[in-house]
Amino acid sequence: MIEFTAAPATLPAGVRVYAIGDIHGCLDRLVALHEMIAEDIATRPPAHTTLVHLGDYVDRGADSAQVIDWLINQPPVPADAIVNLMGNHEFMMLAALAGADKEAPGLWLANGGADSLLSWGISRTVPPAEWAGRLPRPHLLFLRDLPATHRIGPYLFVHAGVRPKVSLEAQTERDLMWIRREFLATDRAIDRIVVHGHTPAEEAHLGRWRIGVDTGAYATGVLTAVRLQDADQRLIDTRL
Repeated sequence: MIEFTAAPATLPAGVRVYAIGDIHGCLDRLVALHEMIAEDIATRPPAHTTLVHLGDYVDRGADSAQVIDWLINQPPVPADAIVNLMGNHEFMMLAALAGADKEAPGLWLANGGADSLLSWGISRTVPPAEWAGRLPRPHLLFLRDLPATHRIGPYLFVHAGVRPKVSLEAQTERDLMWIRREFLATDRAIDRIVVHGHTPAEEAHLGRWRIGVDTGAYATGVLTAVRLQDADQRLIDTRL
């Protein structure tokens, strides 16, 4: 399904951006949405396309390992650039694998980590100290190298949001990956339009200063992307 509205800012001519919300181990939804985006590009090819994944690839759904493998091997979307951002679930996972914080494994397991472990063929009976050694090295490197933000024109892409009235350079890693209430309640957080996931809702949010595209794919089956070009915002989702 595709919906349209006008944005309060304009991308440079010929530039198109697709940003996909929280995937959470739903490989079938991701493949379906990538196919829709590829068809949209083929139908109306722009001069330059960037595909942004807004984080939370793992946990809750059944196919976390398969999602990571799909992203590593480049989805069949004819984009000129693909950007994969880190979400709070990747952050929790990396903390659990690192073993520096003895509370981290329990926190991750309580937030869907057990589903991720199973997707890598790792039983919960395996000690946390052995988890990292059982993951493919390319998967670990992918997770560790994920950036927290990406900027294109007037848009800032980030997993959760930003702390209002704080410069981007002064934002903390925790806020970028975890913030909700303070960010969602403000009229305008910073001098950019923030495109984010993290906070699931039945419908994506197309606002003047923020765009939220987490539609709870693992629970609803609806994975959503926003397409940005010129002054347009279009939603593309896997809703049947």
